[in-house]
Amino acid sequence: MEVKKILVSQPAPAVPEKSPFYEVTKKYSVAVDFKPFIKIEGVSLKEFRSQRIEILQHTAIIFTSRSTIDSFFRIAEESRTTIPVTMKYFCITEAVALYLQKYIAYRKRKIFFANGNFNNFMELLLKHKDEKYMLTLAEPHNPEIPSTLERLKFDFHPVVLAKTVSNDLSGVKLDDYQLLALYSPMEIQTLTTTFGTENLPMVVTFGENAARAAAEANLHLVCAAPTPEAPSMAKAVDNVLALIKAGKKIEPVVLSGTSKSEEFIKAQEAKPAKRTRAKRKPAEE
Repeated sequence: MEVKKILVSQPAPAVPEKSPFYEVTKKYSVAVDFKPFIKIEGVSLKEFRSQRIEILQHTAIIFTSRSTIDSFFRIAEESRTTIPVTMKYFCITEAVALYLQKYIAYRKRKIFFANGNFNNFMELLLKHKDEKYMLTLAEPHNPEIPSTLERLKFDFHPVVLAKTVSNDLSGVKLDDYQLLALYSPMEIQTLTTTFGTENLPMVVTFGENAARAAAEANLHLVCAAPTPEAPSMAKAVDNVLALIKAGKKIEPVVLSGTSKSEEFIKAQEAKPAKRTRAKRKPAEE
């Protein structure tokens, strides 16, 4: 099988040469097109207030996407809420954390980020369990993070700051592509609603939930990032193209039956409780 064109379900980069896919196009002489499968719309101030969440009652904000960062700071401005300099920010990836520079002085705030891996993110939050968290979400959202925080007895409040809606893909000629790069379950839903599930190109996904959605839709899933071998979508695509170039057979991805959140919680429960040493009584003279 030869891959000549790849479709990425994200907006086109402003500077193509700075795209992580730029090196892939040069290395394998393939074309990469960008077409957002979904769009994110921020909630109104009225919709935010209907959730009865007070920003200033929290000491830390959790962000898993740039869209919720935009919505959070817009809501803060519209509600005339001044975010204190003591507020902490916890982000799923460094890219999301760096996006905060659009609104705050990055070095002057307490910003923490994970590597995109669920377990790594949960370990990060556990190190700061005493915080009062506001978990920002887009609807529909992955229930994995809020359910895990609840089971681990975090002090947190979920709040929906954005809504995800499908884009019109009727103008896309899917037969032109041999590989699709998809990032979310909603994108997969948009794909299958528009084109069905038969005779679709190979699929590479980023994130466990996107991978599970692709598997449930019976798509030809050939790589599910992030992994140590494929920490990014661009690297996942690179790995697939390298196998094809080498003439090797690409085996479909087989996912484990247990979600990462369940695995993480079981691992936490299996850890031995910290023992408190009994204080020794001073020796009697």
